[in-house]
Amino acid sequence: MRIAVPREVVEAEPRVAATPDTVKRFTALGATMVIETGAGVASGIPDGDYEAVGAVIAPDAAAAYADADVVLKVRRPSAAEIPLLKRGATVVAILDPYGQTEALKALAEAGLNTFAMELMPRITRAQVMDVLSSQANLAGYRAVIDAAAEYDRVLPMMMTAAGTVPAARAFVMGAGVAGLQAIATARRLGAVVTATDVRPAAKEQVESLGAKFVAVEDEEFKQAETAAGYAKPMSAEYQAKQAALVAEHIKKQDIVITTALIPGRPAPRLVSAEMLASMKPGSVVVDLAVERGGNVEGSVAGGVTKIGAVKVIGYANVPGRVAASASQLYAKNLYAFVETLIDKAQKALAINWDDELVKATLITRDGAVVHPAFQAA
Repeated sequence: MRIAVPREVVEAEPRVAATPDTVKRFTALGATMVIETGAGVASGIPDGDYEAVGAVIAPDAAAAYADADVVLKVRRPSAAEIPLLKRGATVVAILDPYGQTEALKALAEAGLNTFAMELMPRITRAQVMDVLSSQANLAGYRAVIDAAAEYDRVLPMMMTAAGTVPAARAFVMGAGVAGLQAIATARRLGAVVTATDVRPAAKEQVESLGAKFVAVEDEEFKQAETAAGYAKPMSAEYQAKQAALVAEHIKKQDIVITTALIPGRPAPRLVSAEMLASMKPGSVVVDLAVERGGNVEGSVAGGVTKIGAVKVIGYANVPGRVAASASQLYAKNLYAFVETLIDKAQKALAINWDDELVKATLITRDGAVVHPAFQAA
């Protein structure tokens, strides 16, 4: 069983799909681990660290992919990479399948079995495999650090002989994994934190972290969560009421962090140009949904934009901004899943196609797109 880990080809993707720790674990299961040279450098892992735990270092992508039974990646294989993989190989990665009909068709036509880690069901058994949570947790942390770096005042209250500096006010919009970590991080840095979310269960979570919950708590609000724990799209009427409440609240904030995403849909617009114009000069807004269209009107993916007197941060791939930690967690997510696909006695790949985790994440198999959510109509 040969498992390949290539260097990511997507620009500005510093993460890697295996660490020396997971290489050691896969090797113990009977795998030959092949790492493309330089794959881990951007995450602080030199080739020598992989070699020290028994990995083979391949000089280029072609050599890494050659005869690989399993390929572990961060991002979906590119059009240039697909021909390097043998038919029947199993690819496990963050495939970003929504709206990618042609890309999925190419994977299928290449005869690849592909698994999208971001589709892992949120059940107890799969918690250790939940890449959305592991990466969003880091994004929430980094969002606060980035906001603090751009904010031209301190976050905690400081009492000095020269006078008292008031604490910054931070407002987190969306209290999922990223939002909750942002709340916790902002609180640790001394900010006065408020938060909002359309899911009723979020209120208790927000308050448990010492933040104040802000939302229109009507009947629609009480029904605003799917069985899987995701936020439902809200009615136009509710959105108007919530927007009015947020518009008034946001005027008093120094830092705003938006984290709202709905799988398979564009990011909901939470902060309008009018709201930005109402904020104090020097305020900072971080849009963690910028790659999905953005929660903030006018946010631009890839950097910091000045909109009036407000800085709007729209960095892409925020987990990659803490690449060493992100790779460590992602690699463990991958190992936890792939380990379930291996026959321990035979030391070979033995996928149980009826397993609920396999069914939930399998995108292509036997030359076709098999996931019902992504099959062509």
